[in-house]
Amino acid sequence: MIHVTVWNENLHEQEEGHIIHKHYPNGIHNYIAGFLSKQPDLTTTTATLQMPEHGLTTEVLDKTDVLIWWAHYGHSRVSDEVAERVHQAVLQGMGLIVLHSGHLCKPMKLCLGTSCTLNWRDDDRERLWCCNPGHPIAKDIPAHIELEQEEMYGEFFDIPKPDDVVFLGWYKGGEVFRSGVTFSRGRGKIFYFQPGHEEYPTYHNAYIQKIITNAVYWAAPTARLHEEIKCGHPEPLE
Repeated sequence: MIHVTVWNENLHEQEEGHIIHKHYPNGIHNYIAGFLSKQPDLTTTTATLQMPEHGLTTEVLDKTDVLIWWAHYGHSRVSDEVAERVHQAVLQGMGLIVLHSGHLCKPMKLCLGTSCTLNWRDDDRERLWCCNPGHPIAKDIPAHIELEQEEMYGEFFDIPKPDDVVFLGWYKGGEVFRSGVTFSRGRGKIFYFQPGHEEYPTYHNAYIQKIITNAVYWAAPTARLHEEIKCGHPEPLE
């Protein structure tokens, strides 16, 4: 089994429920965990900012094969200690999938070493192009996906050179964006995926769900390395 923890800052749900509840009545984290849990070899749990240690204790991360991170405006509320704990877990082999406005989260910036800033504006139409169809994350994904409403994220995206650019977003305003990119850090794999603005039903799209599901399988550590990590071997990477 692959153990997935879906993390959400859970602020829109508590402070702006009129925005979130239309499409995600039980929260973005529970919706994502719900469609992932339909896979027979995936088990899911959720964690939020408001939980002790943000729900990401050492014990939780030790049991997590892939951590999915959704956040928007609460990045500074994540403790440096927990952020570094996630960073070290990635170096030791845990997969990390960062969604949409999570690009500014502390763990992603720690892993990539850049500001991860970008250009943005709200309410646009996005055509998501698959530009690396042979990549495992792109399995069974068509040449492009139409998202009638999405938040525009545009270049320059301040990230290091990705290992792979799997998806490229194009918007009706003419902007383009590296919308799906992968990185390797230590023994861990990272996938950043841009679609997922909280005001739109993006995660209801079957292809978006498929991409996230594919990314979980891609990012999960091998069974052998999984056991080494759980046993405390090998030594932590710097």
